[in-house]
Amino acid sequence: MRYMIINKVDADSEAGKFPAPAVIEGVGQVVEDLSKAGVLLFAEGVHRSSLGARVQVADGRRTVTDGPFAETKELVGGVMVVDVRSREEAVEWAARLAEALGSEVEVRRVVEEADFAPDSDVFSVPTNG
Repeated sequence: MRYMIINKVDADSEAGKFPAPAVIEGVGQVVEDLSKAGVLLFAEGVHRSSLGARVQVADGRRTVTDGPFAETKELVGGVMVVDVRSREEAVEWAARLAEALGSEVEVRRVVEEADFAPDSDVFSVPTNG
């Protein structure tokens, strides 16, 4: 199963400040360990939002909004995609990354082709009965 591990930006990274050496070393160790374990598919950081844009299309009209974006706590700072046996394994790796970053990370399962099968419960809506 593939999982995306998402880390958020903080005020320093959004201001374009380079991470502290301890953070760089800690994240580098997690990436190295993921690689050695054979579960890392990719890991990338992204530049601050002031260098980005948001694009919306409604009724055939395109709107482009240049960054920076106000809600820093909601902005993605980087992603890793891992291929692991279980959600629990993904959470373990995510915990190591969160510790290295000193911040919260999010774990989300990547949609697979099998998730579209008729007997899959991934897209089912919970019922109250």
